[in-house]
Amino acid sequence: MKRGITVGDEEIVLDLAIIGGGPAGFAAGIYAARAGLAAMVIEEGYGGGQASTSPWMENYPGFEGISGLELMEKMKAHAEKNLPVEAGVHVESVEKLGEIFHLNCGTKSFRARAIILATGARYRKINVPGEGELLGRGLSYCATCDAMFFRGKKVAVIGGGNNGATEALHLKHVGAQVSLVHRRDSLRAEKALRDRLVKDGIRLLLNMETKAILGEEKVTGLRLLNRRTGKEEEHDFDGVFVSVGVEPNSGLARSLGVEIDAGGYIKTDRKMRTNQRMVYAAGDVTGGLRQVVTACAGGAVAAMSAYEDIRTPYWA
Repeated sequence: MKRGITVGDEEIVLDLAIIGGGPAGFAAGIYAARAGLAAMVIEEGYGGGQASTSPWMENYPGFEGISGLELMEKMKAHAEKNLPVEAGVHVESVEKLGEIFHLNCGTKSFRARAIILATGARYRKINVPGEGELLGRGLSYCATCDAMFFRGKKVAVIGGGNNGATEALHLKHVGAQVSLVHRRDSLRAEKALRDRLVKDGIRLLLNMETKAILGEEKVTGLRLLNRRTGKEEEHDFDGVFVSVGVEPNSGLARSLGVEIDAGGYIKTDRKMRTNQRMVYAAGDVTGGLRQVVTACAGGAVAAMSAYEDIRTPYWA
């Protein structure tokens, strides 16, 4: 494989462009480079994605405990030893002309024979006071990631859908005292989950709209509007989990005609191929468990599929 060709000062021809510098993107980059592909990771931020915001992880193999930021810094450094990582570069659009993808990044542009979409997803926010300030200080968006830190503590889950109910049950099962807060008078979660909430003794705070997350150095509670009485109430909690959904960053995929499911996630086969030739996807943008370990696995698979297809095109 050629190691890339510089065209002018800004445009580079690559075998593989990896869009997104989270766990999936970094893993894909490492595997692609070691396979001999001229590859590059293009990341709009510093790098790390949602994983970098996790205050502490105890479920990533090889580390009994590590902050999300430190883990992602290690992954980024590892990737940078194998291939270029363009941080702070936003891919505005991707267009396929013939057999080549043209990536418009504002002041920079790149060309590639194949692309991996590792653009991740973002948690929906409730946009109330305290949400930004208390993230990682008792406020979390992921019970799978952080539940163990709240064993024996009093926590609130905000959300009334399947995800909120599932998060509440998970927290209950690790030993937290759980209340589920929802602004309507009934949950949107499916009946089986509603029945389990009742069976497990999870407290339901219905018709309660979250107005603020309370605390200075750490979460101390919630200010809730009782929609029945019209009055605000303060409830004490040691932790708060916001669970009102996830939005996949699948805009580029849609523009390329990549097949998307009802939740907005990119559809792939077992080898992380999409329905579009030489377009692959990995990580949170494909849905599933949405954990660092699965993102890394997906990135590795996508990179090796790209390598196989560039060497011996499966579309022929």
